Amino acid sequence: MNVGSGSSQEDDVMLEVNMTPLIDVMLVLIIMLIITIPIQNHAIKMDNPIGDPPPPSTPPLVVNVDIDAAGTILWNGAQITSRADLESKLHSVATKPDQDEVHLRPNKATEFKSVAMIMASAQRLGVTKIGIVGNEQYMP
Repeated sequence: MNVGSGSSQEDDVMLEVNMTPLIDVMLVLIIMLIITIPIQNHAIKMDNPIGDPPPPSTPPLVVNVDIDAAGTILWNGAQITSRADLESKLHSVATKPDQDEVHLRPNKATEFKSVAMIMASAQRLGVTKIGIVGNEQYMP
C-alpha cells in the first residue's frame, strides 16, 4: 500500500505489482492439486503358487546346437544342411509337452546373422527353453 504525503503526485500510476496475493493463490492451487491426486499403488498383482513345487521327475534333455566359424550348424554333433531341417528339429522340440533345453553354442568367429537366424526360428516355432552357452570365450 502506498501512502503518500498528499502532494501533486497522486495522479501517477502505481508501477509496482503486489505479488503476495498471486503467490498465495498459487500455493493454495498447488496444495489442492497435491490433495486431489490419487495415491499411486506401485504393486503388481501376482498369483504365486502355494507351497513348494514338486521336483522334476527326470532332468530335461539337452540339445546342443553348435555353430562353427564358417556358419555350419551341428545338432548334437550331426551336421544340418538346410534351414528346413533345422526348423523341423526345432518344431519337434517345441511340440513336446516338456520341452528339451536347447543350448546354442556359437563359435567366437561366427557371424551374428547365423545365431540370429537360429534364435528367430526357435522363437517363431515356440521353443521356450533356449540359451546361449559359452559366453566366457568373449571375456577379455
